[in-house]
Amino acid sequence: MNRRKLIEMDEAEMLTFLGEERVAVVGSFGPRGWPHLMPLWYIVRDGEIWSWTFTKSQKVKNLERDSRASVLVEAGDEYAELRGVQMECEAIFHQDPELVVDFATELVTRYAPEGQEVTPEATEALRAQAPKRTVLQFRPVRTISWDHRKLAGVY
Repeated sequence: MNRRKLIEMDEAEMLTFLGEERVAVVGSFGPRGWPHLMPLWYIVRDGEIWSWTFTKSQKVKNLERDSRASVLVEAGDEYAELRGVQMECEAIFHQDPELVVDFATELVTRYAPEGQEVTPEATEALRAQAPKRTVLQFRPVRTISWDHRKLAGVY
């Protein structure tokens, strides 16, 4: 059997992994053609990575020019522990203020300490930021994954 196939995650494993991890590294093409990599907090929606950033940020400018992005979520320190999901994606932009506020509330809830609710004051702060923010939806075109733990220490 192909050793690459041995370490692939199935759909359920990928969704579980993406739900456990907290940072996605997003790659876009910078203005001089070089890769521009940025870590972002994210939400998983229907198998897609969603994030947000300031509309005037370099990553938004890059993705407006060329909507292709690579998204990487990875974990593990030792070779036998390495896991990851890499997606080649098309970026879709959302700037409707209500969608931005709803997304921001979901994101803040995900990253808040366990059981902490989004306060009315926090919601107002998110509402004030919404006109300056863009929600990025990364629609996968190709996905690869790996979980070296499946090798059980045998390489």
